[in-house]
Amino acid sequence: MKISQESTDKLNAILNVKVEQADYAERANKAPKDYRRKARVDGFRPGKVPMGIIKKMYYTPVLVDEVNKLVSESLFNYLKDNNVNILGEPLPHKDEEQKVDFEKDTEFEFKFDLGLAPELSLAVTAKDKVPYYKIKVDKKQQDEHKDSLLQRFGEFKAVEKAGDDELIKGTLVKVDKEGIEVENGIRVDNISMSLEMMKDDDQKVLFSGTAGGDEVVFDVKKAFPNDTELASLLRVDKTEVAMLEGTFKCIIEEVNKFERAVVGEAFYDKVYGEGEVKSEEEFTKRVTEEIALNYERESEYRFMVDAREALIKKAKIDLPVEFLKRWMVETNEQITEEQVKEDFEKYEDDFRWQLIKEHLLKQQDIKVTEEEALEAAKGMVLNQYMQYGISNVPDDYLENYAKEMMSKPEEARKFYEQKGEEKLISYIKSTVKLDEKEVSSEKFRKLYEK
Repeated sequence: MKISQESTDKLNAILNVKVEQADYAERANKAPKDYRRKARVDGFRPGKVPMGIIKKMYYTPVLVDEVNKLVSESLFNYLKDNNVNILGEPLPHKDEEQKVDFEKDTEFEFKFDLGLAPELSLAVTAKDKVPYYKIKVDKKQQDEHKDSLLQRFGEFKAVEKAGDDELIKGTLVKVDKEGIEVENGIRVDNISMSLEMMKDDDQKVLFSGTAGGDEVVFDVKKAFPNDTELASLLRVDKTEVAMLEGTFKCIIEEVNKFERAVVGEAFYDKVYGEGEVKSEEEFTKRVTEEIALNYERESEYRFMVDAREALIKKAKIDLPVEFLKRWMVETNEQITEEQVKEDFEKYEDDFRWQLIKEHLLKQQDIKVTEEEALEAAKGMVLNQYMQYGISNVPDDYLENYAKEMMSKPEEARKFYEQKGEEKLISYIKSTVKLDEKEVSSEKFRKLYEK
């Protein structure tokens, strides 16, 4: 195997690969023997088909497969052994039509285009200045956060009669137009039906003033026109809803009304634990700390955005643009050449940042342990549960779920990269000069409008 590299400019090169018969002969001759043991050909017992017939049937496709694998392996090893850093992947040379006749030739030549990664000499120093925004917590945010807690920890309480936003509990029974129960029709016990969610005012008003023990005949499809909501209410498959006549009788057992929580000791204990908060002043302090913690996460993310932008600007990285455009089109069936031409500027800085990350991680010898990657996976799992309002997830459950994800190489790689970037950002923050600025939440949001 002969491989030679020809530079066309500082950022592009061509690899010439020459495959000789001695390179592939052993591999290509071994494969037909394996086929022979399994091949079924009329007139011959399994394993007894003459090798001449086997080669005639299988040799060329086997040769193509083995040569392609050999070229791929050799390319990878050449790039690794010669420390050739590339962007994307090698692509078949575009300027020459490469004719390969696997049936007649014994030697094969291939050419590949390379997009070379530029060498970086970037260093992060205390002279680099990056803005760090501290978001002020004001009374408006405090009041909004308090209000959301009072809403979240509120509860339904029984009331005598329904108005227009109560929760009706009871039974739904399919009836005909005369209100007589349909034999073998749908009957759903222990339903909870929100009047506030009803879309038709004429159906909603039928429940006004009703109480436990009352019965109301109404058109459930007019009240809940969304098939998904209705299927959930009636506990049937969504496909059954379209064929359903809408007249039902609701046998009311109980009427409940949602009441927000009331500020006081019982509320504080419910939210923060018994005795943790004892006064409104302490409540306000805890609320402020919670908002500040959320804002701190936003400040950290914004710092990463600004640090990325500052280092990209400082590094002044040139890219093999035309190669990268071609690579994106040829390796992604969902992206067209027109889309790449139109949107490439959006991708350029992603390529530059990836180069900067790899450079700085190596320069600072920043590594990620298996335990750190696992913690990142556990954090992602916990965030998923918290989106559904579940925060008290047992640690062993989190760990088992995270380990399952880490068993998949592609998923594991993402967590290693995520943790590596976190450690890198931490290093950058501890090294550069922070230009601290205190801003309102409104002004902070406007940073993303630029």
